[in-house]
Amino acid sequence: MPSQEGKVEDGLKMKAVLEEETESNSRNKRKMVKREIPSFLSSNVSRHNIIHKLMIGLVNMEDEDISDWKYIRRGDIKHIKFQKASKNFEWKDLFPEWIDEEEETDSPTCPEIPMPDFTRYGKFDMVIAKLPCRYPEEGWARDVLRLQVHLIAANLLVKNRRKDGNTKVVFLSECRPMMEIFRCDDMVVNEGNWWLYKPDMVRLQHKISMPIGSCRLALPLWGKDALSTELQALVVNFLTITLLPLKIQNLQRLHEFATKLMPLLHLTAGINDVYNLTKLTFDTGKQRREAYVTVLHSSEAYVCGAITLAQSIIRTGTKRDLVILIDASISQPKRDALAASGWKIRMIKRIRNPRAEKDSYNEYNYSKFRLWQLTDYDKVIFIDADIVVLRNSDLLFNFPQMSATGNDGSIFNSGIMAIEPSNCTFKILMEKRKEIISYNGGDQGFLNEVFVWWHRWPRRVNFLKNFWANTTLESSVKNHLFGADPPKLYSIHFLGIKPWLCYRDYDCNWNIGDQRVYASDVAHRRWWRVHDAMDKSLQKFCELTPRRRIELDWDKKLARGMGLQDEHWKINISDPRRHV
Repeated sequence: MPSQEGKVEDGLKMKAVLEEETESNSRNKRKMVKREIPSFLSSNVSRHNIIHKLMIGLVNMEDEDISDWKYIRRGDIKHIKFQKASKNFEWKDLFPEWIDEEEETDSPTCPEIPMPDFTRYGKFDMVIAKLPCRYPEEGWARDVLRLQVHLIAANLLVKNRRKDGNTKVVFLSECRPMMEIFRCDDMVVNEGNWWLYKPDMVRLQHKISMPIGSCRLALPLWGKDALSTELQALVVNFLTITLLPLKIQNLQRLHEFATKLMPLLHLTAGINDVYNLTKLTFDTGKQRREAYVTVLHSSEAYVCGAITLAQSIIRTGTKRDLVILIDASISQPKRDALAASGWKIRMIKRIRNPRAEKDSYNEYNYSKFRLWQLTDYDKVIFIDADIVVLRNSDLLFNFPQMSATGNDGSIFNSGIMAIEPSNCTFKILMEKRKEIISYNGGDQGFLNEVFVWWHRWPRRVNFLKNFWANTTLESSVKNHLFGADPPKLYSIHFLGIKPWLCYRDYDCNWNIGDQRVYASDVAHRRWWRVHDAMDKSLQKFCELTPRRRIELDWDKKLARGMGLQDEHWKINISDPRRHV
């Protein structure tokens, strides 16, 4: 266990350093705070007490003086005892920049957030929790204690609820409770600093089955000779969600049913076998409403990419809908081509980033918020238009919002995301446009400030085409993955200059100094394989403009003048688009 002075070391199996608190100093020295009970709380309590004595669990409420809460005191109140996470326990310990996803040296592990012994407590009708709020301090949302209190409340609701499943939760906080755990759709009422929720228990159970942070993969890459107890629990919760459309009323029976199915699924896999959750899918008789979605706005520059993306998804055999959100900048011929490639077209009005400069590349990138208005779908997987999908990715629909791959630091990459459409969430995103400062000026930075608690998919789901290490080993490993057949990657995310803006002969990122970190002829050929499999009528939307051909020839001339050692500038161009 690390010392109080030390930071939690990456990749180590450890427990969080705990605050040294005792009952004696906490009760005697604590200044109690008196508050007026919210009207919705007194009415809820009085209604319950007519039927039976209300059972209430209090979390982090030791500082609150409830002696005047006459309705509350008629019930049976229990303070939930837990040890608070240490101030030395940092967010980056839960959300490290890198983990050993491939398990080359060891399996990734997470630090432990202290939890109460839930078996010590009976069933509750209501949970009341006081949430820490450090707003407007920088990084206020990435607070381990704040997350800890949310997770304790969530676990109490799932594990200690009444059989009728009607348990509610009340939060006391100046800040809105975390939407990542308690959906805004489940909020009943907000009165000042009091927030009443009636959560969807199945969704909540699914949430708490996820790893505590991005310190571990939510989607395991590798099979094992025997599934760990922890992984078995994850599988059971996955099945519970899959069986939800069967409308089994008793949640405990639903959970037991999922557990009994485990031996029938032959889940044991040899060491180094790819762990594929599609093994767990079976016909429930009712399919959830789900779709793959992309967005185009302000320009037609990515139309070819979107057409190729649709074709790549269809080739994986998915039966999910394909939906594209476009604005008025996309001409009718391009709309027809997008529809012919497989997209269902939805027209949108662009959303301006109020912090962006006029006519800048990111001026309207908040248009991606429109994804949350697709409420005719239960879940959508957003995919950027500069990506091609290589393997069936339907298993991603079984993960909650927000699930994505890692990027830098503690943030996720918004190139592929699991999103749960909600008008309520959309409204909150719109309200926060002027408040939140995006670290990169774009939607990725914004969304990372809203959804700070997210679930890590392996980078193979959204594999970035870059070579930052600039080593032979890195090039060898990544190019092997780019070219593997059958595919080992779920998708390739083409950073830098896009394949359709290059000649097909080689990756034109080679010819530009600051773009060479994105150059891969293997990945380039992979994209063109998808292109070549498309109908000729779709391929013509990937032709080069006269101006683009001039730019490519100029870049090649400059590369020749600099004598770039890779000598791609020596390759003769055979791409027929050069002369179209």
